[in-house]
Amino acid sequence: MNTAYFCRMQKSRSSQIEFIALMAALMSVTALAIDALLPALDIIGEAIQTKTPADNQLLITMIFLGLGIGPLIFGPLADARGRKSSVYIGFFIFIIASFICVYTRSFEVMILGRILQGVGLSAPRTICVAIIRDLYEGDYMARIMSFVTVVFLLIPIVAPAMGKVVLDTWNWQGIFIVQVIISVLVMFWFWKRQHETLTPDKRIPYSVKRILSGFYETIKYKRTIAFTIIQGFIVGSFLVYLSASQQIFENQYGLEDEFPYIFAGLAASIGAAILLNATLVVRLGMEKLVTYALAGFFCVSLLYVILFYDVLHPSIYILVAFFALQFFCIGFMFGNLRALAMEPVGHIAGIGAAITGLISTLMAVPISTFIGRFVENTTLPLFIGFSSCAAISLGILFWIKKKAPRKISLKPLS
Repeated sequence: MNTAYFCRMQKSRSSQIEFIALMAALMSVTALAIDALLPALDIIGEAIQTKTPADNQLLITMIFLGLGIGPLIFGPLADARGRKSSVYIGFFIFIIASFICVYTRSFEVMILGRILQGVGLSAPRTICVAIIRDLYEGDYMARIMSFVTVVFLLIPIVAPAMGKVVLDTWNWQGIFIVQVIISVLVMFWFWKRQHETLTPDKRIPYSVKRILSGFYETIKYKRTIAFTIIQGFIVGSFLVYLSASQQIFENQYGLEDEFPYIFAGLAASIGAAILLNATLVVRLGMEKLVTYALAGFFCVSLLYVILFYDVLHPSIYILVAFFALQFFCIGFMFGNLRALAMEPVGHIAGIGAAITGLISTLMAVPISTFIGRFVENTTLPLFIGFSSCAAISLGILFWIKKKAPRKISLKPLS
């Protein structure tokens, strides 16, 4: 009896570990499509004849535009046809878009390809959240999301180094080819091992009317919109770093060979926070952790602005230390903000994930594009952007705590 119980527990644990790894893999193709390209931005810029470093940043930020638009298609589709078929369609679009990027020599067509890559990848990225929401809710959803994100963050740690290896041994087009190969392998794993989590009786017919009604239903929840807007500000400020990191470390500091390792170390600081979050979130709750992290994010960025307002290039060690502190705070916000926003809309998880993702992304892209134009010769505008976005987010957080305090106490669905 004890042996049988132990075997069931071991099987259940192994199954959950594989589930976490698979969900992380679905998200990781997105990270790979973004981060593996970083070491090659200048070379790609020459090939497609960009005019400024800020134009090269668009090769990173525009994929996020697609990631914001795509969920409007795949969120309702996932609610209507099931989770798995929508993921397959998204991967197919991503593969087609990748070959567009491989063969173009036009800046405009490359931007189109990157947007389409984002549209395609929005399917596994969005539906991953919906699948987790089908099975878990509340602080337990945040816990699973934390574990998924920790595994997912292994990709940003290794992707720039992988991109540089492919670039040095092959060419920049090879980076896109490797992404296609990995996406096919992940899609096969998903097809083979993940069961459909949306049963036929819970499916909702696909229609424009359904999208509009889902949109109106989603925006009526103050907490959903408040946490989505906060996420937009935080993701927008972080996206500035992501799109400008190659420019900062390679061009401003001349650390071309060291860049992948610096990027990996800073990604690890986010991973450490997310791993710690998985332990603390059930004990302290998502909202309290977000409050502490947002306050820390604001204080660290404001301190940098005060200390180095008249300094063009602080020591690289100081810069990396401040980045590490910033990203450690961010690690407590990514999964928790998404889970807090999704909490009131669990009954429409697909369309809810789509709309919240759209709003936060459509905020993040222009925020990052605007701030990124100033990050040409110094990192100061980046930290001004951090502190400004954090200050606005804190104001929204305190307002929503007063107007719509959290009243839900939830447990796992399975």
